[in-house]
Amino acid sequence: MDPLLAPYRDQIERMGWLADHPAGLRQALLAAARLRWLAPGEWAHGEGDEAAGILMVLEGRLRLFAQAPGDREALIGVLGPGAAIGQSPVFGGGPRLVTAVAGARSLVLVLSDAALRQVAVSWPGVWQVVAQLIYRQLQFNVQVAAERVALPPRAQLASRLMMLALASDTVAANQTDIAEMLGFSRKAVNGWLGELEAVGAIRLGYGRIDIVNRRALERAAAQDG
Repeated sequence: MDPLLAPYRDQIERMGWLADHPAGLRQALLAAARLRWLAPGEWAHGEGDEAAGILMVLEGRLRLFAQAPGDREALIGVLGPGAAIGQSPVFGGGPRLVTAVAGARSLVLVLSDAALRQVAVSWPGVWQVVAQLIYRQLQFNVQVAAERVALPPRAQLASRLMMLALASDTVAANQTDIAEMLGFSRKAVNGWLGELEAVGAIRLGYGRIDIVNRRALERAAAQDG
């Protein structure tokens, strides 16, 4: 294992999609991984890249973009510490579906597809880990589609904050990011965030939003107007 990983070992092993798997498998993944620092604005990978694998955010944040009609790029997600994204051709996948760009100086843990295959020689269960991550990504996308159909704008905001904070109690995004992801004006989003902060559901910080009371946020997501 890279000695530079030592300070992050506990954080990595607590990640939801890794925590329930054998300690030996987690250690094998760490031994096969490498660390990569990204400067603000630097790409971790681009949409359409053939190279697959998994990225785990340890510090900073990654902004995820997808190509939209009219040669436009849409911000579809933000990953903060504890979050991960990835895929493998083993499950019939193809090129990368999104472009991942560092939104600040960021440290990511990289598990290439070659590294995953290497781990699989001794730990075939690694593919269950990858499948679980892929399922979580699919679940997130289904929830996004459902909230757009079923929820009014302010409730969509509350719901999206809960989804973005699954890996921790902090959303590594600012008001502009949230507005862009939801497709609402920054003025409207700032107003709704202020209301959520006033009822003690969240706390706004510089480039981050802390979830203070999840039950209050759930109530906001359940409101009809």
